[in-house]
Amino acid sequence: MTDCCYVLGTKVSLVQIPGLIAEMERYIEQTRGRGPGRYAVLTNVNCVMSARRDPAYRRVLNHADWAVADGMSLVWVTRWLGAKGMQRRCYGPDIFAAFCERAQQCGWKFYLYGGAEGVAEQLTGVLREKYSGIQIVGWDSPPFRPLTPEEDATACERINASGADVVWVGLGSPKQDLWMAGHAPKLRAPVLVGVGAAFDFFTGRVIQAPRRMRENGLEWLFRLFADPRRLWFRYLVYNPWFALCLLLEVTGLKKFPRD
Repeated sequence: MTDCCYVLGTKVSLVQIPGLIAEMERYIEQTRGRGPGRYAVLTNVNCVMSARRDPAYRRVLNHADWAVADGMSLVWVTRWLGAKGMQRRCYGPDIFAAFCERAQQCGWKFYLYGGAEGVAEQLTGVLREKYSGIQIVGWDSPPFRPLTPEEDATACERINASGADVVWVGLGSPKQDLWMAGHAPKLRAPVLVGVGAAFDFFTGRVIQAPRRMRENGLEWLFRLFADPRRLWFRYLVYNPWFALCLLLEVTGLKKFPRD
């Protein structure tokens, strides 16, 4: 598996998108249809700070097979800590798009799990139109409420029966991360990837920040102005708190446990 470092006790995998796809491809070919699943989480400042408050969530992130740097802040921090190869973020929609391109050559089978009602089905149509020959073998948009044990078992049966190689999970963090950690051992799909809002971006339900803002660490500003009521605490409280904790860590004034 790829090398990693720890930021405030939370794992960040030192990998870029091409390397991530190569590692996942090797695992898919080794274990196709047999499982157990390995899962990838998108880690950003919000995840790191949520993990500081919730040790159970921190364990989920730290036990992920891949905990990629979804935010530019973590890319900059890993560079500062000596990871020279970290040049760009592993942005969820970019991972998704790159996988779809590669799937046209490899014949991988995808299952879409998440999004509001009807979004996964709509996304299936978008992907089939954009990526010729892509194999979407199933989709499911679960209700926002917790599933009953019977509903959850049925969902797992559908995924396993589909023969999927990759399960794309669009439930948003931390829900998607907790779901993958709990379900990876139950699924025969080799790889599960949490991609956050990628379902909404690809179907046009949510507008993405301009690419220049995304690549220069300013996506948070675009999102804050777009949805201030929901995101003000994440960006205006968590980000300064993260900077303070990072200063305490690098100066040796405070140690942050990993588990």
